[in-house]
Amino acid sequence: MNRTGSDTPTPARRKALVTGGATGIGRAAVLELARHGFDVALVYGSSATAAEATAAEARALGAQVLTLQCDVADDEAVRRTLAAVGEVFGHLDALVNNAGTTANWTMRDLESLDMAEWDRTFAVNVKGTFQVARAAVPWLKKSRQAGGSPAIVNTASIVGLRPGPQPLPYAASKAAVVNLTKTLAWNLGPHIRVNAVAPGWMEGEWMERMLGDRYDELMGNRARATPLKRCVTAEDVAEVMLNLITANRFVTGEVVVIDGGFTAST
Repeated sequence: MNRTGSDTPTPARRKALVTGGATGIGRAAVLELARHGFDVALVYGSSATAAEATAAEARALGAQVLTLQCDVADDEAVRRTLAAVGEVFGHLDALVNNAGTTANWTMRDLESLDMAEWDRTFAVNVKGTFQVARAAVPWLKKSRQAGGSPAIVNTASIVGLRPGPQPLPYAASKAAVVNLTKTLAWNLGPHIRVNAVAPGWMEGEWMERMLGDRYDELMGNRARATPLKRCVTAEDVAEVMLNLITANRFVTGEVVVIDGGFTAST
């Protein structure tokens, strides 16, 4: 674990931890939380340059930001990371479990799957989500003891709820995150709320890699078939994450689909 960017905490601000916080949904969540009065521990896997850029943006919004490198599939590293965050912040009001990875494959060709990539996808997306949540619980409970309403938000996916073009291990892992969210909500209530978001087809680099040369064509088709006439953005997802953290105080164990109404109309 590497840590940079620690400075004097601001007691009036709430505290959050975001895994996979350097890019995409994680970056948007870090900035949305910073914008709404949170100091943020930004945990990243390998994107150190992007993590520091996101941290700089969050600091410009008034947040104290810790940047910490951690492989969430490594339980010892996770526990060291959470101990370091707790040492500086003293408690956590929110955890955004966003770290994720996927596998390479050729659609409909089951033999193209590398089982080592399958194992890695589950290690990060499922085991990592659980390990970070488990290590965060003592710090989230400290918020509760101080009168807060701590919350966990996990990043699932629409392909965890219905078939899609994503690689099999990714889709299966996100289905597991859906179940894990509900099971954690049962186990951690009434002290900590646990919900998940399930984004649909999202604009940006992730879907560009998934769709390749057909990105513009297929995303355009999806937008036209969506009641709100566009695809989801990372900022849309971050907005819902913030709402699940700061409001919706009697909502736990739920999965919020963020796809502009596509699945409701097909």
